[in-house]
Amino acid sequence: MKFGMGQPLTRLEDERLISGRGQFTADHDEARQLHAFVMRSPYAHATLKHLNVDAAKQAPGVAAILTHHDISQAGLGQLSYKLGLKSREGKEMVLPPRPLLAMGRVRYVGEPIAFIVAESVEQARDAAEMIEIEFDDLPSITELARSVDADMPQIWPDAPHNVCLDWHQGDQAKTEAAFKNAAHIVKLRLINNRLISHPLETRNATGVYDATRDHYTLYTGGQGVHAIQDAMADYIFKQPKSHFRVITNDVGGGFGTKMFPIAEQALVLLAAKMTGHPVKWVGERSDTAQGDAHGRDNLSIAELAVDKNGKFLALRVDTLANMGAYLSPYGPYIATKAGTGMLPGLYDIQAAYVQVRCVFTNTTPVDAYRGAGRPEASYVIERLVDAAARQLKISPVEIRRRNFITPAQMPYRCALGQVYDSGDFNQHLDAALVRADYAGFPARQAAARKNGKLLGFGISTYVEACAGGAGEKCRIEIAPDGAITLFVGTQNNGQGHETAYAQIVGDMLQIDPRTIRLVQGDTAQVATGGGTGGSRSVPVGGAAFKAAALTLIDQAIQRGGEILGMATTELVYSDGEVMVKQGIGNNRKLSLTELADYGKKTKGEKTFVAMGSFTPPAYTYPNGTHGVELAIDQATGAVEILRYTVVDDMGRVINPDMLAGQVYGGIAQGVGQALLEECVYDPHSGQLMTASFMDYAMPRSDLLPMIDFSTKNVLCTTNPLGMKGAGEAGAIGAPPAVINAVLNALAPLGIDHIDMPATPHKIWQLMQKAKG
Repeated sequence: MKFGMGQPLTRLEDERLISGRGQFTADHDEARQLHAFVMRSPYAHATLKHLNVDAAKQAPGVAAILTHHDISQAGLGQLSYKLGLKSREGKEMVLPPRPLLAMGRVRYVGEPIAFIVAESVEQARDAAEMIEIEFDDLPSITELARSVDADMPQIWPDAPHNVCLDWHQGDQAKTEAAFKNAAHIVKLRLINNRLISHPLETRNATGVYDATRDHYTLYTGGQGVHAIQDAMADYIFKQPKSHFRVITNDVGGGFGTKMFPIAEQALVLLAAKMTGHPVKWVGERSDTAQGDAHGRDNLSIAELAVDKNGKFLALRVDTLANMGAYLSPYGPYIATKAGTGMLPGLYDIQAAYVQVRCVFTNTTPVDAYRGAGRPEASYVIERLVDAAARQLKISPVEIRRRNFITPAQMPYRCALGQVYDSGDFNQHLDAALVRADYAGFPARQAAARKNGKLLGFGISTYVEACAGGAGEKCRIEIAPDGAITLFVGTQNNGQGHETAYAQIVGDMLQIDPRTIRLVQGDTAQVATGGGTGGSRSVPVGGAAFKAAALTLIDQAIQRGGEILGMATTELVYSDGEVMVKQGIGNNRKLSLTELADYGKKTKGEKTFVAMGSFTPPAYTYPNGTHGVELAIDQATGAVEILRYTVVDDMGRVINPDMLAGQVYGGIAQGVGQALLEECVYDPHSGQLMTASFMDYAMPRSDLLPMIDFSTKNVLCTTNPLGMKGAGEAGAIGAPPAVINAVLNALAPLGIDHIDMPATPHKIWQLMQKAKG
């Protein structure tokens, strides 16, 4: 089929978006709306000694100023909720309260204190300057490595040494025995640097309250409307879900940060009720830096036990994971169950043990960021593998070959419990080395050295667990006028859901996908949904649509039999029509439009509907090889990436162009983490030092060359479409590949370790130290 699955159909949403017809939350205005501004804490840790908003309430245009007192008076709940994780002794994790607005004390720079509502944002900002507020500054701790020391400030009284959760996984006794028998032990101290996601579109929310129905409508950019509806109804307002409608239109990037509810979403709704006006809040870039959940921020001591032949025996990892001052909904899960199972990577490691301590600091809460635990795991194992290659004097390629899980071992249960269903890891490693001209690298390296450049080549392999968890429901509706509409509870954030779902359904129904429309992001039109995250939308939602399409075909044949007065065994579905089988002597056909029109006329149906659902029986495991060739200027430490090669196994591909786009974007973010991005707090004051783009370095187009992307796919055996998920893969494989390349370039100087981000200044300092 011309535009079916596997074809490079141009994205259906692109014309609308690039012509300026996109509809983002900030584009939505309500009559008589007011505007809001959030006053945030300038202190990392302080007691709120005095807070008076009386004078500010009299400022021009001001309609309301909310503080914690107003939240309490309204009877609203908090953002926190039970996560269900337990420490190694079986104790529940420490779950501190997280108020919508600061309650007596602030615990990080950027914590919301007051919500000012006025006729304009400028008036609200001016009024914030008039709020009388006094703080008693308290000692703060923002450094992860020192957060558990006995003499550090205690953030929560029921979390000794600031430990929220002490969690472990694996067979400790088997792992210790393997280490005792190892010929070599490789050990690294690795930092996974804190990041700010900085999506193009900042967070936003517009609240509307209908007093006649006691009903709230929330317009907000996010990664799933149902989780927000649940939070507003169950945890915060404590009213039935039927009182809340959440609408998300176009979204300018999510990256995990927009998966969960935020205080401002509840605040606009409460302010709308209090003022009798719709209330609109659009975050500024500083709100993103200070208020949005940050990503990563791990410190790991990682060890690999290796025998005399270079075979990996066991893996041992001890990680400190920064949670920030409060728990964000998925923060502890990201640091534990979401990522640790991927620590063995693609390697046949028979024993593994991991300990994770989730700790509080006086920093912005940490949560999911593209990859959510899997990039952290991949970075650990791929850095260890290269370090083992150096220590044993084996090439990085050869040591990987010796330790790969083989296709004959599939399905393979890893030492930490994950079960890989499929994959041929040597296949994509071989292909990547050929496409990168790895054989020609020594000659290029020697030539570059004559010109004062240090050339390095780094590889990493990766695997991630994705597209699992909760199921997804969907429906297909065909109107009597022929319009075909899909409904599903995932949420497009720029991935191209309109195109992917239309291609899947179009392929199944044998119709042009360009005639299909998608509805997402509205709790009034879609009753349930798991949202978007963990590369789940198309593998899970798409499988649900496959089921719905098969149901529709069955229903179409049954209805065709009704209309034609024939047995269903005499009919067949083909090219969007129900027709009589060849050889029966009747060439009658019925289109889907005719079937829908029949239902309207005879059954009173508005549309011809088919439902579908899919619950994943297991995760899918995309995997691949990244190869990076780069040059380092010895005079400045500047890094130039010369070649970037990636060969992935994504299972079945729905749209190769969209797949490539996902991989390119992930690589850009991964390279940004490796070379540029770092969220930095001053260790003395707790101030966020990288709160704007003047100080936080974002990846730009000149950072990367043209990326050589290809696939060597092995179909997934646990997904009905054969898919493996693709949204996060680039961000997982890129950081270790880049850092391995940097260290390969610096190896002639005797440098064998560097932490991300490998900035020119950091590289230059290491080179100066090495040269004496």
